[in-house]
Amino acid sequence: MSQQTALNRQRLRRKFRVRKRLHGDSVRPRLTVHRSHKNISAQIVNDDTRTTLVSASTLDKDLVGGIAYGGNKTAAEAIGKALAEKAKAAGVTKVRFDRGPFKFHGRVAALAAAAREAGLDF
Repeated sequence: MSQQTALNRQRLRRKFRVRKRLHGDSVRPRLTVHRSHKNISAQIVNDDTRTTLVSASTLDKDLVGGIAYGGNKTAAEAIGKALAEKAKAAGVTKVRFDRGPFKFHGRVAALAAAAREAGLDF
């Protein structure tokens, strides 16, 4: 088995392990994070109705001007802050954090910290 195949299997196992414990509802929707090498995005999802309530990404037109590069911690902090502001405007204050297949480290942790500072309750 190649090293990349082993890493992909580890990611899938981590994703399933995290998701089997999390379920977003109308009281506490799920804040899910996706990161790539160049960008990071997050959205708040109500799993009962299968709807996305709020989303933010480094590819959003209103955020592209303030972010020089989307694949670093400063971009993740900006996305966390923007997501929390949009969530407050939509009436969401409490969420469940879903890190997905990504370790809670680096950009994912920076996004979570910025969202907490901006007023979201995990």
